[in-house]
Amino acid sequence: MRNTFRKNWVRSLLAIPLFLLGASCNKAGNNDVNQKLIKDYYAAYEKKDWNMLNSLMADGFVFLSPNDDHIDLKTYKERCWPNSASIKKFDIEKLVIDGDDAFVTYNGWTNDGRLFRNTEYFKFKDGKIKENACYFGPGVSYPDNKAAK
Repeated sequence: MRNTFRKNWVRSLLAIPLFLLGASCNKAGNNDVNQKLIKDYYAAYEKKDWNMLNSLMADGFVFLSPNDDHIDLKTYKERCWPNSASIKKFDIEKLVIDGDDAFVTYNGWTNDGRLFRNTEYFKFKDGKIKENACYFGPGVSYPDNKAAK
């Protein structure tokens, strides 16, 4: 009986690090998937490709900003997607991913060379973007950037 207890106890001790290693690997895998989603999200704006962007969105997607309160994908397309025509590129400055949550700070550039700087908080679900909350930067925030080139 005592010998059986020791064997089970030792097996349990060995199983814990393996379990934790597996959980860590899964989180790292999600981080890679979510990083690609974010990069593809901004690439869709640069390419002016609504179908690409739409394919990244989860059912029930919502968008929030100082101008938008939990709008759905249809409203997002009507209000926000037209801005893609004015966007040349994004330079991601900081990307922090923790499982199904991520923060991105970027500099965006309009076609006429104006800068806009935002931070966005993403939530992911089942390999898609479930939520995006955009926080406009001070002074040069898009869409009302009036700063000189």
